[in-house]
Parts: sequence; C-alpha cells; structure tokens
Amino acid sequence: MSYLSKPKVKYPGIKKNKLGLTVRDYEGGMSTLCAGCGHDSITAALVRAFFELNLPPHKTAKISGIGCSSKTTAYFLSASHGINAVHGRMPALATGANAANRDLNIIGVSGDGDSLSIGLGQFAHAIRRNLNMLYVVENNGVYGLTKGQFSASADIGSTARRGEINEYPPLDPVLLALSLGGTFVARSFSGDKAQLVPLIKAGLSYRGFALIDVISPCVTFNDHEGSTRSYAYTRNHFEEVIHADFLPQASEIIVAYDDVTPVTLHDGSQVVLRKTSPTYSMKTRNAAWSYIQQHHRRGEIVTGLLYVDEAGADLHSHNDSIDQPLYTLPYEKLCPGQEALDELFEAHR
Repeated sequence: MSYLSKPKVKYPGIKKNKLGLTVRDYEGGMSTLCAGCGHDSITAALVRAFFELNLPPHKTAKISGIGCSSKTTAYFLSASHGINAVHGRMPALATGANAANRDLNIIGVSGDGDSLSIGLGQFAHAIRRNLNMLYVVENNGVYGLTKGQFSASADIGSTARRGEINEYPPLDPVLLALSLGGTFVARSFSGDKAQLVPLIKAGLSYRGFALIDVISPCVTFNDHEGSTRSYAYTRNHFEEVIHADFLPQASEIIVAYDDVTPVTLHDGSQVVLRKTSPTYSMKTRNAAWSYIQQHHRRGEIVTGLLYVDEAGADLHSHNDSIDQPLYTLPYEKLCPGQEALDELFEAHR
C-alpha cells in the first residue's frame, strides 16, 4: 500500500465532469511499484474511465487479494472504500459487498497468481454466479511480489531468472471464462490506453461479471526472452562482477495500432498483438474460442471485447433478490424471528 498522497494541485481551467469532479479527484496514493510497471498504466486507465463515466467515488467498492496487482487499489479512487482480502479470496468479499448493497459499483483487481492459482475456485464461481462486478486481471506471468516465480499463466518454455524452464501449459483466463459461461470477456494490453479505457467503461456499465485480462509488463522479474509476458530489463544484459539489487529506470511501453503490431519488450524480445476486426462477432461463444485459439497458434495475442452476452442474468436475478439494498433493511426484516427460521428449515427437509 502507499502512504504518500498525491498533492491536490488544481489549476484554472482543469476539465470537470458532470459531477463537478476532476481527474485528480479519482486518483489515489503514490505508486510504490517498480518504474515502468504496466500496472501503473492500468491504474491511469481506471482513473480516466471512472472520470469519463461520471461515477461518484463513494459509490464504488475496491477489492483485491494479495500481490503487486492487488496493491494498485490504493492508487486510484482515494475517496472509495477498499479492502485487501486473503490471497485468492477477493471474489468472496465482492460477493458479500454486492449482496449487501447492489447499488455499489464493485471493481476487483487481481493478478494471474491471485486468480489462476490459489484463487482459481473463487474466480470460477464468481463467473458461474455472474456476479455484478468489473474483474481486472493484471497478467504478467510471474509472482512479482515474491521474487518472480512462475505463475499459472506462464508459457511453456519460459525461463525464470535463475534459469529454470517452465514445463507446464498456461491457464488462459479468457478461454477459462468462456468455458465457464462468462458473459463479458475481454483482453487488452496495459500500454494501449485507447483500447483499454473504453473496455473498462464497458465493463463498469455491464450488468454481470465483466472480465478484462490485461497483459501487463513486469520490468523486474519476467526477464525471459520470447515470453508473452516478458517486459523485464534483465540482469543478463550486464557484465557486472556481482548482481546488486538495483532496478534500472524503464519507460512504460505505449502502443497505438489498428490491426496487428509487434511490440518490442524491454529485453529485446517481442509479442504480437492483434485487435479484433470490425467484422468480428463478439456474441458467439464458440466463434470467440476458435478465433482466440487460431491466432494463438500464430503467436498472436488477441485483444478487444472478445465475448458479451447482453441477456445474461446476474447474481441477484438468479436469487430473485429484492431491489432494495440489504444494508438499508430494518432489523426486523433481516431477522424475522425464530418462527420464520423454523419455516425455512422445514421447507428444506
């Protein structure tokens, strides 16, 4: 977490949204992530999306787990309530928050380690229940907070900092969400602000579980050439007698493209990003799966809104919840007494 607040300097003529708020009102604390980390670009995109949607910060709940990605909730919406859950357990807290107050905008920020390993079961059931929330996976293929072990999204053949080779196939959160019945599935790149901001705005406006998997650079640990998650400036490029714990300054990688573009990473390797074409149909699950796999075999990472089901029912629709947020109900409504409890037990015998 960050304990340093950004100075609230406002200058004449700064643009305000319909709530009378500026972009600065949607920011948070100073980032403590490594210079050049793609997660900070995602934070900037979140700030911009909330500002442009005119969402009141106090009506948003920020929830995260554990990891570099989960620290980023401290870096935006300082006026919003937020909580770090136990590792991998963020969806449970998000479910509770949504059950208690369905009027909240809920955003969960997670990582590939937090969501695809210890939190995989919680991630799957949040999709299954179509929980009304925006779920952002900041995907870099490593456990950056605990010195760069492979995460479940690391590619086969990736080489770790100490030379170990990953032998396990990766879990793809996009394909996983499609197979589990996800109703809003998207992928983007942290440095593509022009694509990422609209996707975040769409996810925040969607009623149901909106997943955005964001390929995000780790400039410190993911230093293996050829990885689709590699944005590290590796120590292997230097010839020092000893390795010191010094992180060279690196610039965030920004891209702008319309179709296909190779992106040169900090270590000199490349990834190839492909945006969905204007004729791409995002409303057929099988077609989305085939399209992603087809381009994956070409070595391309497909980005954009990959699948959406606008008719999907969310958690409250499935449970036939009342429209009034539970936290506003009087005590006698929430706890109707022993007689009502006995009737409930009897109905399930």
